[in-house]
Amino acid sequence: MSSENVHKVVIIGAGPAGYTAAIYLSRANIPNLILQGDQPGGQLTITTEVENFPGFPEGIQGPELTDRFRAQAARFGSEIVAQTVRRVDLSRRPFTVWTDGADYRTRSLILATGSTARWLSLPEEEAFHGKGVSACATCDGFFFRGQEIAVVGGGDTALEEAIFLTNFATKVTIVHRRGELRASRIMQERALKNPKIAFAWHSVVKRLVGDAQGSLSAAVLEDVRDGAARELAVTGLFVAIGHTPNTAFLGDQVALDDNGYVVTKPGRTTTSVEGVFACGDVQDHVWRQAITAAGTGCMAALECERWLAAQP
Repeated sequence: MSSENVHKVVIIGAGPAGYTAAIYLSRANIPNLILQGDQPGGQLTITTEVENFPGFPEGIQGPELTDRFRAQAARFGSEIVAQTVRRVDLSRRPFTVWTDGADYRTRSLILATGSTARWLSLPEEEAFHGKGVSACATCDGFFFRGQEIAVVGGGDTALEEAIFLTNFATKVTIVHRRGELRASRIMQERALKNPKIAFAWHSVVKRLVGDAQGSLSAAVLEDVRDGAARELAVTGLFVAIGHTPNTAFLGDQVALDDNGYVVTKPGRTTTSVEGVFACGDVQDHVWRQAITAAGTGCMAALECERWLAAQP
């Protein structure tokens, strides 16, 4: 099926960045189409309680916050389609966007596809999302006050998260498959000197154990050298082994950095292709918060609006 009309703006992705861009565009009376993708709402859909998004003093469930974003975008007239983009053609104008069921032509494009946390691929892992297993210390650390928890990973992100989590937990164990860390020297020194941080060297998580309520109670570790297993009693497990930006569908048509994130100009959302803008976690490998994603979604909408106004 082909869309005969040429859209003014197509937004790929339906997380905080994409929905915010849509809201701003619609309020500026610029018609826009949102292609939701495989996981509408992004990583908020696997987050239970969100307590750091302004305007919700009592907190709000991640999926409910996503539903509110969607309802607000729809209220102002954004068209929202439950399709996943498979490829795009940015070599000709208007641009063409293909999904499984249709193709769309558009004068401008906003990339808001986010990134996907890398998990441990354990059979029971998904069942503990929101019940002890997380990929965001900033989001969920507060819920583990006075508890013993673990962080999986050995890079800067893992150590940053472990140090941050010592503000809440009584003990943080860093689980690392090697006998030395790959983080920067300064981060290693900070972690090694922190009295609340312990290390499980040469170890990988092989299994997760729950309590009677279905919440995490322990992680079974395996020594990679001899296969010996031991149980680590923890109520929280933070996976910090990186994120994968959702950019495969772009091919080599937009400039990406070495890790696959869309490159935008400093302080901007403009990309290497005129008329293509990027916002949210697909171009942000540092902050990765719903509020910062929403902020760049606003920026992308405003930049896109100005760009469209300057076109013939």
